[in-house]
Amino acid sequence: MSPSAPVRDVVGLGNALVDVLSHEADAFLSDHGLTKGSMALIDADEATRLYAAMGPGVEVSGGSAANTMVGIASFGGSAAFLGRVAADELGAVFGHDIRAAGVDFVNVPAPDGPPSGRCLILVTPDAERTLNTFLGAAAEFGPEDVDPDLIASAQVTYLEGYLWDQPRAKEAFRHAAALAHGAGRRVALTLSDGFCVDRHRADFLALVEDEVDILLANEAEICALYEVDRFDDALQRVNHHCEVAALTRSAKGAVVVSGDEVHVVDAVAVPTGVVDTTGAGDLFAAGFLYGFTHGYDLGTSGRLGAVAAAEVIGHLGARPERSLADLAADLLA
Repeated sequence: MSPSAPVRDVVGLGNALVDVLSHEADAFLSDHGLTKGSMALIDADEATRLYAAMGPGVEVSGGSAANTMVGIASFGGSAAFLGRVAADELGAVFGHDIRAAGVDFVNVPAPDGPPSGRCLILVTPDAERTLNTFLGAAAEFGPEDVDPDLIASAQVTYLEGYLWDQPRAKEAFRHAAALAHGAGRRVALTLSDGFCVDRHRADFLALVEDEVDILLANEAEICALYEVDRFDDALQRVNHHCEVAALTRSAKGAVVVSGDEVHVVDAVAVPTGVVDTTGAGDLFAAGFLYGFTHGYDLGTSGRLGAVAAAEVIGHLGARPERSLADLAADLLA
């Protein structure tokens, strides 16, 4: 029997986190032994110590895949998110924020276990962000948290590479991918972070070759995956491993490849200047996946991603503050 028509555009799986952002000098990173631009997993004690040392912060719901789902909703698309929070204050904030943004979030908060996760994000004067993540309840996300009907309902299941850091989340990741393909849908993966790629290179290579239809990554991540120094070398490799790859290059824009089809996408200027690069890749993914699931060609889908990325780096925080559908009206017409 042929699969039924999908009723959603994308369902994302990822770490459900509340972001705490503050502006800090480069010396703050040095004093605390942090690597600029990286994502480090920290425990509860380190989260408490680092939070106490940070300057005034802004709390906003985050998490990479969740940010992408919010971006898709801002374009007018239909999105859902699967992730785990605790029955505590931050869990309530996360659930409220993502639903208020128009994203379906059906997971019931866990009544016991670790508290909801948070990500302490340090933004330096060059707008680079350094992430320090206490996963908390998100680390216990497992196959039982994956709703089969929700996966089957979406054109694309979008998986956050960070999930591979936790054994049970890895099981959920594979379970969701199998459900999606079993329903005749596509699977998309974001590599998430260069250090994440280094930790799981062999597994990610196998995933990209065998289980992933759409790959999203930035230049550093794709070069790390194939252990090459030149972007063009990585581009040649990935083009043989999955149906579509959408690769961002910061100020150089992006490249989207699918077989013999190659699209070079210019970056979109940020009128206010770059304030905070947190969420740039997440929102590029939102624009690209919105375009892809709504029948736009790959070049236009990439340009929608560039519009979304430009919006989010113009302010603090990883979720859009303006309607992406309005900003991209000319492209969507």
